[in-house]
Amino acid sequence: MSALPHTIASPPMIGPVLDQERIGAIDVLRGVAILGILAVNMGGFSLPEGLPAHQVWPDMVDGTVERLIFFFAQEKFKTLFSFLFGLGLAVQMMRAEARGASFFPRYLRRLCVLWLIGVAHFLLLWDGDILHDYAADGLILLLFSRRSLKALLVWAGIFLCIPLVFFGITTHYSITRQVNPQLMKWISWEDPAEDQESIEETRHIYSRGTYAEMIEFRAHELPRDLLPETDDAYILAVFLLGLYAGRRGIFRNVAAHLPLIRRVQRWGLMIGVAGNAAFAVGGSYDPSPTSVMQNVGRMCLLFAAPAMSFFYASTIILLTQGEAWRRRLAPLAAVGRMALSNYLLQSLICTTIFYSYGLALFGKVRPSLGLLLTIVIFLIQIPLSVWWLRRFQFGPIEWLWRSLTYWQRQPMRVRRRQ
Repeated sequence: MSALPHTIASPPMIGPVLDQERIGAIDVLRGVAILGILAVNMGGFSLPEGLPAHQVWPDMVDGTVERLIFFFAQEKFKTLFSFLFGLGLAVQMMRAEARGASFFPRYLRRLCVLWLIGVAHFLLLWDGDILHDYAADGLILLLFSRRSLKALLVWAGIFLCIPLVFFGITTHYSITRQVNPQLMKWISWEDPAEDQESIEETRHIYSRGTYAEMIEFRAHELPRDLLPETDDAYILAVFLLGLYAGRRGIFRNVAAHLPLIRRVQRWGLMIGVAGNAAFAVGGSYDPSPTSVMQNVGRMCLLFAAPAMSFFYASTIILLTQGEAWRRRLAPLAAVGRMALSNYLLQSLICTTIFYSYGLALFGKVRPSLGLLLTIVIFLIQIPLSVWWLRRFQFGPIEWLWRSLTYWQRQPMRVRRRQ
């Protein structure tokens, strides 16, 4: 990569977050989210989309592991990551205001660079990328950056109603088998024959195809992936909740908000356990035209996933109030400080394990082994992150992201104290 120009000095601007400005609990939460995201994504790395693991491995052990992942991880850690994205917008905006710096132009560049990184990830490694979705939804989030706290909560509720209506319709159809033709077109379930054909094509490409064929296959999928879908409304709702928490200053002054955090912990656990139990029993992330339980469970997840995510987050925040727990969780904070690099590293490792240009294990790793693999990979990422950050200020992709955002090469190495 060619050297980036060094800007000459001028008006105040937002700079990268300094160590003394970081909020430790946020880094820990990002580290935890990276672990949970890998546990869920492992199924996407190892099997074709739309092929449930219990159909391939119907034994009790793997069925139990699949449902445990549904209960404890599915959507929870993506929700947590989305919440932290909205929170990050609030933190950066307040830092810019405190310095009298321009915020919107640089944040727009930040989103554009993230979108490019996400599309590159999609095309070159894995079509399950979430980064380009975050960048696109982040543009909409900017429209709400100056709204009142009450308005943020109201709009979060409105966005959450969109997938709620969608899954309400799928539930109605699974019970009555009657639905308006226009609504049926909106629901647009895949034709089973087309589904099976897609699964077989995916299995062939990733288990026996060349790397060039994989890129071509993903490039064909990309335009459809860029279209808005109901999941974008859910992500925006959680973004707004993160923006609300940041604007309210909950993470800046945890002590003043301890009663609120404890209430969130209690209610998050109760709602999360009940709703995720229904979802896990339903046994699928996708809606079904025939299974009432599957649809009811999926609808419950809309509330249960944020509830469980906030239970996880509030518990970790409370733990980090003690010095002993801060020391224990510090390695996770290192993972969180370079979350983007670790997320992409997970894709690099897993696609090398599963795809034909690596170990060619696509479709051959059962959920129980996949969970073990998740733990092994994460146990490698923890000391690797700690080692890296002792020497460098940023993860490699974070450094690239910042350098392109500020159009100025960022200092990489940690400055040693004399």
